[in-house]
Amino acid sequence: MYQEPTAESPASSSRPPAERGTVAEQEAAAHRGRGGNGVLTGYAVVTLAGGVAGLYCTKLLADAGARIVFAEPPQGIALRRRTSSEATPEPGIDGALFQFLTGAGHSVIIDRSRPDDRDLLDALLADADAVVWSPGGDPADDPRFAPAALRERHPHLVVTTITPFGLDGPWAGRPATEFTLQAWSGGIVGLGRGAPERAPIHVGGEVGEWFAGAHAAAATLTARHRALRTGTGELVDLSMLETQILGLSYYPVSFYETVNRPFRTQRRLSRPGVATAADGLIAVGCGTAQQWFDLCVMVGHPEWIDEDPTPAITERTNEKAGEIDAWFAEHTVAEIRELATAFRIPNSPVAGGADVTEIDQHRAREFFTVNPRSGFVQPGPPFRTTPTLLRAPEPAPALGEHTGHYRNTAGTAREHGTNSAVHRSLTGTADPLRTRRRGADSASHRAPTGAGNPLPFEGLRVLDMTTFWAGPSCTHYLALQGAEVIHVESAQRPDGTRLIAGVPVDEDRWWEKSGIFSGLNTNKRGITVDFRTDAGREILRRLVASCDVIVENYTPRVIEQIGLDYDTVRSLRPDAIMVRMPGFGLDGPWRDNPAFAYVIEDASGLTWRTGYPDQNPVEPYSLGDPNAGVHALVGVLLALEHRRHTGRGVLVEAAMVDAALNITAEQVIEYSAYGTLLEREGNRGPHAAPQNLYRAAGVDEFGRSDNWVALAVATDEQWAALTAALGEPAWASAPPLRTAAGRRAHHDEIDEHLSAWCADRPAGEIVDVLWAAGVPVAEVRQPHRQIEIPQLGHRNFFEPVPHPVNPTARHSTVPARFSAGPARYHRAHAPLLGQDNDMVLRELGYSAQEIATLEKDKVIGGSPGF
Repeated sequence: MYQEPTAESPASSSRPPAERGTVAEQEAAAHRGRGGNGVLTGYAVVTLAGGVAGLYCTKLLADAGARIVFAEPPQGIALRRRTSSEATPEPGIDGALFQFLTGAGHSVIIDRSRPDDRDLLDALLADADAVVWSPGGDPADDPRFAPAALRERHPHLVVTTITPFGLDGPWAGRPATEFTLQAWSGGIVGLGRGAPERAPIHVGGEVGEWFAGAHAAAATLTARHRALRTGTGELVDLSMLETQILGLSYYPVSFYETVNRPFRTQRRLSRPGVATAADGLIAVGCGTAQQWFDLCVMVGHPEWIDEDPTPAITERTNEKAGEIDAWFAEHTVAEIRELATAFRIPNSPVAGGADVTEIDQHRAREFFTVNPRSGFVQPGPPFRTTPTLLRAPEPAPALGEHTGHYRNTAGTAREHGTNSAVHRSLTGTADPLRTRRRGADSASHRAPTGAGNPLPFEGLRVLDMTTFWAGPSCTHYLALQGAEVIHVESAQRPDGTRLIAGVPVDEDRWWEKSGIFSGLNTNKRGITVDFRTDAGREILRRLVASCDVIVENYTPRVIEQIGLDYDTVRSLRPDAIMVRMPGFGLDGPWRDNPAFAYVIEDASGLTWRTGYPDQNPVEPYSLGDPNAGVHALVGVLLALEHRRHTGRGVLVEAAMVDAALNITAEQVIEYSAYGTLLEREGNRGPHAAPQNLYRAAGVDEFGRSDNWVALAVATDEQWAALTAALGEPAWASAPPLRTAAGRRAHHDEIDEHLSAWCADRPAGEIVDVLWAAGVPVAEVRQPHRQIEIPQLGHRNFFEPVPHPVNPTARHSTVPARFSAGPARYHRAHAPLLGQDNDMVLRELGYSAQEIATLEKDKVIGGSPGF
């Protein structure tokens, strides 16, 4: 049985909530539960990270009440002045993006050349619970504050590092950008994004930075959860390449090694996809036979239904593209949406920074808010909770605003032999785990080994009522980190990922041969329940009563029709944490609309920034799902924190679109703050020039002239290194090209020269030459070739998983290495359909005879449709 970790001792407290702590402590916990200061009040984090990933990580923690201290160089971190357009913040006013990411934080100037400042930073670290670190900034690049040095001097800290490839291994320290990481991950080509006659297309908007930040927040909270049991910190070594693999490709290695073919091998445009209506852009999805039939009727061609059914739906929609496009062009966005919604065909306006705030669903839910310091529009939180675990937005700090205060309190603390005053002076409270550590011998807090290092969620029991990608990715992380996860399917309607392996239905046990299902569900137990029946709903009620966490991602009406809304769950298990993951939220006019990843991308701005400027945007077709999953995971971890404080449960409403609107925040912020509409730039980007894909010599593994390299020059120093590697050609020595602005102005000319240089060289040679020179560069790889990347092998990112039906296949793990373990993540293969029916039902009190009756009545079963 799961027991909440506590700060009082490494072992969990068994006292009932009413007996935990003093009355004052109980009142403080209740205040946290109401969200006055956030559930992480008393949790302190020092930030030695200056990029979007690090600051989005700490924003998620700050919104939950953590105290974030930014250790900044005298000139401030670079993000204070950054925009993604030609807009320039007014003198003395920080950039709008910085203000969004750092609300409620504290800024302390650290001049690493000054001994007193180095001492001050050490005092802040000694008083903190965690530090978030990334390279390329000051004081992070000071060897005295490198991760290994931090662990040595402050072993109580959770040290979360965010780097392109990880802290060690053959690729550690090599130059990379978010763009080149997309190429290495296979995410640029893996899901067939874009037209085959043009270069592959990356997902715009630097989404990889934001996605990595969300993963870093989840990893930090995971380490905190374990620290509450062990009384010590650990190193959390996050790789942005690995987060890109999990976000931009669809378990390609386990898929390939299960069925011996890639998931997808060529680019194609989805139809209708993003189409031009009479008054704007509209996206309509057509991924199933029923959706194709309905589309035929909607556009006035029901006769298409009776034509040759042999071609795939994609082929049929492309054959009819001309007629479909013509119909769309004659109708308004509102007219098309009304018809498509009536037919239950997934659809959405394609929104960007100028108009996403006007979508009726977002307005009805009052999702967007204003920045408390500068008044520009910004997104609300990526999930909602009942009770409220997050605090209201607060202003970002001015540069060095809190330096004097921390200098004074640190000096006072040193005089009295303690650093606790540094923390208490501003918050009036302290994390009891940190208090318990005070004065203890540091050697006793080094990371324990073996049995002393429990899996973070060992003993946590999770009911997993999810399907496809978003929900299972959330629960899979918990399963990999030790939770007991019971995955519920229906034999009549199995998890959708079982059905997309392309295995013929006349093949023996075809439903067990999906590498995608396997990639998302290892370590889980599996049962089938037909919850359309009274007996099936009774099984679910018993499961709910036995589980700590319940996660579901049906449309809202489904879970309510079977009588398992949060009020019912709470009556069955008062301290249960229920996570609901609707596409668009539990209220509003879109609440019951079908939500596929691409529709979420359309409604949030992910699609708007992806594609070529002379064509309609294209849907990323990927990130909408896993991004929702990792944000829901953060919600779960905060809810566990609340339950640890209060003994009470939480409802987490983790709408997929809310999570997506957070990682596209810059679009709304730039438009509101500066009047600048960020648009798609093909494979170019706002923070590197040149940045593009260039065709290399030779043919790919499929015999096509489709080899590409990704190159991104983010600094003037990298441009100098590139020109040297090219042999100092005369064209590269032109004075305008010495600055980023000049290179951007002459990007077309640079592309012509680089294209010519790359065309005569194999991709591997180009990478060898430019990487050695210090230029961010990558091969654009098919995603099933991820296993060839030596860095991933060094970090054991893939683990072989035997299976009773399929060949042993390598499966991805989690995108961070935890110094406290585990050494291996996959402990059991994904469950066969209904494999644990008997055992789980016996645990719930069912007799052998009752189980036999349930099987006879087809309430449970082991094959689709029995």
